[in-house]
Amino acid sequence: MTKKHLIWDLPLRIFHWLLVVCIAGAWYTSKQDNDMIDLHLIFGYVTLGLIVFRILWGFIGTTHSRFSQFVPTPSKLIKYIKTFNTNDNTQHHAGHNPMGSLMVLFMLVIILLQALSGLVMNDDIFTTGPYNGALDESIEAILVFIHRNSFNVIIGAIVMHLLAIAFYKISKKQSLVKPMITGKKSEPAVTKKDSISHSKVAVAALLAILVAAFVYWLVVVNAPVIEEFYY
Repeated sequence: MTKKHLIWDLPLRIFHWLLVVCIAGAWYTSKQDNDMIDLHLIFGYVTLGLIVFRILWGFIGTTHSRFSQFVPTPSKLIKYIKTFNTNDNTQHHAGHNPMGSLMVLFMLVIILLQALSGLVMNDDIFTTGPYNGALDESIEAILVFIHRNSFNVIIGAIVMHLLAIAFYKISKKQSLVKPMITGKKSEPAVTKKDSISHSKVAVAALLAILVAAFVYWLVVVNAPVIEEFYY
Protein backbone atom coordinates (compact mmCIF):
# COMPACT_ATOMS: atom_id res chain seq x y z
CA MET A 1 0.00 0.00 0.00
CA THR A 2 1.35 3.41 -0.97
CA LYS A 3 2.33 5.48 2.01
CA LYS A 4 0.94 8.99 2.34
CA HIS A 5 2.42 11.87 4.28
CA LEU A 6 0.88 15.06 5.64
CA ILE A 7 2.16 18.04 3.64
CA TRP A 8 -0.56 20.70 3.70
CA ASP A 9 -1.74 21.73 7.16
CA LEU A 10 -5.44 22.00 8.02
CA PRO A 11 -5.48 25.82 8.42
CA LEU A 12 -4.00 26.25 4.94
CA ARG A 13 -6.60 23.93 3.45
CA ILE A 14 -9.45 25.72 5.20
CA PHE A 15 -8.06 29.04 3.99
CA HIS A 16 -7.87 27.75 0.41
CA TRP A 17 -11.47 26.54 0.21
CA LEU A 18 -12.91 29.51 2.09
CA LEU A 19 -11.13 31.77 -0.38
CA VAL A 20 -12.72 29.85 -3.25
CA VAL A 21 -16.16 30.39 -1.69
CA CYS A 22 -15.52 34.09 -1.04
CA ILE A 23 -14.21 34.80 -4.54
CA ALA A 24 -17.22 33.03 -6.07
CA GLY A 25 -19.58 34.80 -3.68
CA ALA A 26 -18.06 38.22 -4.33
CA TRP A 27 -18.33 37.66 -8.07
CA TYR A 28 -21.95 36.51 -7.89
CA THR A 29 -23.15 39.29 -5.59
CA SER A 30 -21.40 41.94 -7.71
CA LYS A 31 -23.63 40.94 -10.66
CA GLN A 32 -26.94 41.39 -8.82
CA ASP A 33 -27.23 45.20 -9.09
CA ASN A 34 -27.88 46.61 -5.61
CA ASP A 35 -29.87 43.71 -4.19
CA MET A 36 -26.85 41.96 -2.73
CA ILE A 37 -24.35 44.79 -2.28
CA ASP A 38 -24.27 44.38 1.51
CA LEU A 39 -23.49 40.69 1.10
CA HIS A 40 -20.85 41.63 -1.46
CA LEU A 41 -19.18 43.83 1.15
CA ILE A 42 -19.20 40.99 3.68
CA PHE A 43 -17.55 38.65 1.19
CA GLY A 44 -14.96 41.36 0.62
CA TYR A 45 -14.24 41.77 4.34
CA VAL A 46 -13.90 38.01 4.84
CA THR A 47 -11.61 37.82 1.82
CA LEU A 48 -9.44 40.58 3.27
CA GLY A 49 -9.22 38.67 6.55
CA LEU A 50 -8.30 35.45 4.75
CA ILE A 51 -5.49 37.12 2.82
CA VAL A 52 -4.11 38.79 5.96
CA PHE A 53 -4.26 35.41 7.71
CA ARG A 54 -2.43 33.70 4.83
CA ILE A 55 0.31 36.32 4.74
CA LEU A 56 0.94 35.93 8.46
CA TRP A 57 0.68 32.14 8.16
CA GLY A 58 3.42 32.38 5.58
CA PHE A 59 5.76 33.33 8.42
CA ILE A 60 4.50 31.28 11.38
CA GLY A 61 2.75 28.35 9.71
CA THR A 62 3.98 24.84 9.06
CA THR A 63 6.93 24.05 6.79
CA HIS A 64 5.32 24.03 3.35
CA SER A 65 3.09 27.02 4.13
CA ARG A 66 6.03 29.32 4.81
CA PHE A 67 7.25 31.76 2.18
CA SER A 68 10.84 30.96 3.12
CA GLN A 69 10.28 27.37 1.97
CA PHE A 70 8.54 27.87 -1.34
CA VAL A 71 9.45 31.26 -2.80
CA PRO A 72 11.81 30.23 -5.63
CA THR A 73 15.20 31.70 -6.41
CA PRO A 74 15.76 32.74 -10.05
CA SER A 75 18.07 29.78 -10.60
CA LYS A 76 15.50 27.28 -9.30
CA LEU A 77 12.79 28.85 -11.42
CA ILE A 78 14.92 28.73 -14.59
CA LYS A 79 15.90 25.11 -13.93
CA TYR A 80 12.28 24.13 -13.37
CA ILE A 81 11.16 25.77 -16.62
CA LYS A 82 13.96 24.10 -18.60
CA THR A 83 13.12 20.63 -17.31
CA PHE A 84 9.34 21.04 -17.15
CA ASN A 85 8.55 18.71 -20.05
CA THR A 86 11.36 16.24 -19.40
CA ASN A 87 11.63 13.18 -17.20
CA ASP A 88 14.14 14.88 -14.93
CA ASN A 89 13.55 13.51 -11.45
CA THR A 90 16.31 15.48 -9.75
CA GLN A 91 13.95 18.26 -8.75
CA HIS A 92 11.94 17.57 -5.63
CA HIS A 93 9.02 19.80 -4.61
CA ALA A 94 7.06 18.45 -1.67
CA GLY A 95 5.06 21.67 -1.48
CA HIS A 96 4.59 24.21 -4.26
CA ASN A 97 6.78 23.92 -7.31
CA PRO A 98 8.48 27.17 -8.46
CA MET A 99 5.77 28.13 -10.96
CA GLY A 100 3.04 27.31 -8.47
CA SER A 101 4.83 29.44 -5.89
CA LEU A 102 4.79 32.45 -8.20
CA MET A 103 1.07 31.94 -8.81
CA VAL A 104 0.41 31.83 -5.07
CA LEU A 105 2.30 35.09 -4.53
CA PHE A 106 0.57 36.75 -7.48
CA MET A 107 -2.88 35.69 -6.29
CA LEU A 108 -2.21 36.94 -2.77
CA VAL A 109 -1.15 40.35 -4.09
CA ILE A 110 -3.95 40.83 -6.63
CA ILE A 111 -6.70 39.62 -4.26
CA LEU A 112 -5.33 41.83 -1.48
CA LEU A 113 -5.46 44.82 -3.85
CA GLN A 114 -9.02 43.90 -4.82
CA ALA A 115 -10.14 43.65 -1.18
CA LEU A 116 -8.40 46.84 -0.05
CA SER A 117 -9.61 48.88 -3.02
CA GLY A 118 -13.15 47.75 -2.22
CA LEU A 119 -12.98 49.72 1.02
CA VAL A 120 -13.33 52.97 -0.92
CA MET A 121 -15.85 51.84 -3.53
CA ASN A 122 -19.14 53.56 -4.20
CA ASP A 123 -22.00 51.90 -6.11
CA ASP A 124 -23.34 55.37 -7.01
CA ILE A 125 -26.74 54.49 -5.53
CA PHE A 126 -27.01 53.54 -1.86
CA THR A 127 -23.90 51.79 -0.56
CA THR A 128 -20.28 52.82 -0.13
CA GLY A 129 -17.21 51.16 1.31
CA PRO A 130 -16.27 52.22 4.86
CA TYR A 131 -13.40 54.44 3.65
CA ASN A 132 -15.14 56.06 0.70
CA GLY A 133 -14.46 59.80 0.86
CA ALA A 134 -11.70 59.44 3.43
CA LEU A 135 -8.78 59.59 1.01
CA ASP A 136 -7.54 62.07 -1.53
CA GLU A 137 -9.74 62.01 -4.63
CA SER A 138 -6.86 61.09 -6.94
CA ILE A 139 -5.92 58.13 -4.74
CA GLU A 140 -9.53 56.99 -4.55
CA ALA A 141 -9.82 57.23 -8.31
CA ILE A 142 -6.84 54.86 -8.68
CA LEU A 143 -8.28 52.42 -6.14
CA VAL A 144 -11.69 52.50 -7.80
CA PHE A 145 -10.06 51.76 -11.16
CA ILE A 146 -8.18 48.84 -9.60
CA HIS A 147 -11.32 47.42 -8.01
CA ARG A 148 -13.35 47.66 -11.20
CA ASN A 149 -10.69 46.05 -13.37
CA SER A 150 -8.46 43.76 -11.33
CA PHE A 151 -11.15 41.11 -10.88
CA ASN A 152 -10.72 40.28 -14.57
CA VAL A 153 -7.06 39.61 -13.79
CA ILE A 154 -8.12 37.36 -10.90
CA ILE A 155 -10.43 35.43 -13.22
CA GLY A 156 -7.57 35.02 -15.69
CA ALA A 157 -5.31 33.70 -12.94
CA ILE A 158 -8.00 31.27 -11.80
CA VAL A 159 -8.37 29.96 -15.35
CA MET A 160 -4.60 29.45 -15.56
CA HIS A 161 -4.69 27.66 -12.21
CA LEU A 162 -7.44 25.31 -13.40
CA LEU A 163 -5.58 24.62 -16.64
CA ALA A 164 -2.46 23.78 -14.64
CA ILE A 165 -4.49 21.37 -12.47
CA ALA A 166 -5.85 19.69 -15.59
CA PHE A 167 -2.37 19.50 -17.18
CA TYR A 168 -0.82 17.87 -14.11
CA LYS A 169 -3.68 15.40 -13.87
CA ILE A 170 -3.63 14.42 -17.55
CA SER A 171 0.05 14.74 -18.48
CA LYS A 172 1.92 14.08 -15.26
CA LYS A 173 -0.70 11.88 -13.56
CA GLN A 174 -0.57 14.04 -10.45
CA SER A 175 -3.65 15.26 -8.61
CA LEU A 176 -3.28 18.74 -7.15
CA VAL A 177 -6.84 18.88 -5.82
CA LYS A 178 -6.94 15.82 -3.57
CA PRO A 179 -3.90 16.83 -1.47
CA MET A 180 -5.56 20.19 -0.85
CA ILE A 181 -8.52 18.28 0.57
CA THR A 182 -6.76 15.56 2.56
CA GLY A 183 -3.49 17.40 3.15
CA LYS A 184 -1.56 14.29 2.15
CA LYS A 185 0.67 13.35 -0.76
CA SER A 186 1.83 9.86 -1.67
CA GLU A 187 5.26 8.34 -2.10
CA PRO A 188 7.42 8.55 -4.17
CA ALA A 189 6.36 12.17 -4.82
CA VAL A 190 7.09 12.90 -1.16
CA THR A 191 8.95 11.11 1.59
CA LYS A 192 8.62 10.85 5.34
CA LYS A 193 11.15 13.63 5.88
CA ASP A 194 8.96 15.97 3.83
CA SER A 195 5.96 15.50 6.09
CA ILE A 196 4.77 17.75 8.89
CA SER A 197 3.92 16.30 12.29
CA HIS A 198 0.84 18.43 12.95
CA SER A 199 -1.14 21.38 11.62
CA LYS A 200 -0.55 23.91 14.44
CA VAL A 201 -4.33 24.26 14.77
CA ALA A 202 -4.20 26.09 18.11
CA VAL A 203 -1.81 28.70 16.72
CA ALA A 204 -3.97 29.09 13.62
CA ALA A 205 -7.14 29.51 15.70
CA LEU A 206 -5.55 32.26 17.78
CA LEU A 207 -4.26 33.96 14.65
CA ALA A 208 -7.71 33.74 13.03
CA ILE A 209 -9.30 35.41 16.06
CA LEU A 210 -6.73 38.22 16.00
CA VAL A 211 -7.17 38.74 12.26
CA ALA A 212 -10.97 38.78 12.58
CA ALA A 213 -10.68 41.37 15.35
CA PHE A 214 -8.36 43.46 13.18
CA VAL A 215 -10.72 43.40 10.20
CA TYR A 216 -13.66 44.32 12.44
CA TRP A 217 -11.64 47.21 13.85
CA LEU A 218 -10.65 48.30 10.35
CA VAL A 219 -14.08 48.30 8.73
CA VAL A 220 -16.30 49.13 11.71
CA VAL A 221 -14.50 50.68 14.67
CA ASN A 222 -11.88 52.69 12.80
CA ALA A 223 -13.99 53.54 9.74
CA PRO A 224 -14.21 57.34 9.50
CA VAL A 225 -17.53 59.12 9.63
CA ILE A 226 -17.78 61.18 6.45
CA GLU A 227 -20.03 64.18 6.73
CA GLU A 228 -22.11 64.86 3.65
CA PHE A 229 -23.58 68.24 2.85
CA TYR A 230 -26.61 68.67 0.65
CA TYR A 231 -27.54 71.94 -0.96
